[in-house]
Amino acid sequence: MRRVFVVDDEALARRRLIRMLEATGRVEIAGETGDPEAAVAAIAAAGDLDLVLLDIAMPVLDGFGLCARLPPGPMIAFTTAHDEHALRAFQTDAIDYLLKPIRDDELARVLDKLDRLRALPAAETREQLARAMAGLLAARAPERIASRLGDRIQLVELDRITHFIAEDKLTYAVTAERSYVVEPSIAELEQRYARAGFFRIHRATLVRVSAIAELASTADGTRVRLGDGRTELPVARERARALRDRLGL
Repeated sequence: MRRVFVVDDEALARRRLIRMLEATGRVEIAGETGDPEAAVAAIAAAGDLDLVLLDIAMPVLDGFGLCARLPPGPMIAFTTAHDEHALRAFQTDAIDYLLKPIRDDELARVLDKLDRLRALPAAETREQLARAMAGLLAARAPERIASRLGDRIQLVELDRITHFIAEDKLTYAVTAERSYVVEPSIAELEQRYARAGFFRIHRATLVRVSAIAELASTADGTRVRLGDGRTELPVARERARALRDRLGL
C-alpha cells in the first residue's frame, strides 16, 4: 500500500482529501499537517513516502517553496484552485496536480500515475523528479502587490495576505500582522487573483480560501472564521452556496 502525506493549511479541504484517499483503499495516510513551515520536519519523521500532496496557496510558505525544501524521493502532487491550463506544463511523470474541488476520477489518475512511477528503477524516478522540479521552480515567481503610503511604496507578498476588504472608500490587503492600503478595487482584485486561491464572499470582501478555518450559519447569515482565530467575515446570502461548493462541502 502506498504511503501518502498531505499538506494543506485549509483544514476542511485537508480532511476532505484524506477521506477521499482512505476511501480508495489504495493508500495509507502516513501523516498530515496544516503548517507548511513545520511540514519538512514532519515529512522527514514520517519515513519513506510514495506521494506528498501539497496545497499551492498557503501563506508564509507556499507549496512550491515547501517542495523545494523536500528531499528527493516521493512523487509530488499539488492541490490547487488554479485553472488547470495554468499548470499544464508542470504535469509530468514525477509531478501532477489536482484541481479543487477534487474529483474521485482525478485522484484515481494521480494514484495510477504513482503506481507507474514506482514501477520504474529508483534512479530513474529520482532523475525524473529532479528534472521536473528544476523546471517548476525556475518558472515560479513570487507575486506581490503594491501599497502606497505618501511617497513610499511597499511591496506586500501575495502569500501573506489572508483577505482584501473595502471600507470607507479604501481597499485594504490584510495580513496576520497588519493591513495595507492598495489601489485596486475588490472587483479588480477578484479578477486578478481568483486563480491564486481568492474567493469573493461579499461585495466588499475577497478572502483566501486556504485561510478559512470555519464556516458557520448564524441568525445573521453565514460567516467564515479565519485561521488566526479572531477574524470573522460575513458571507453574502447569494455567495454562500458557491462558497460551500468551492470548499467541497
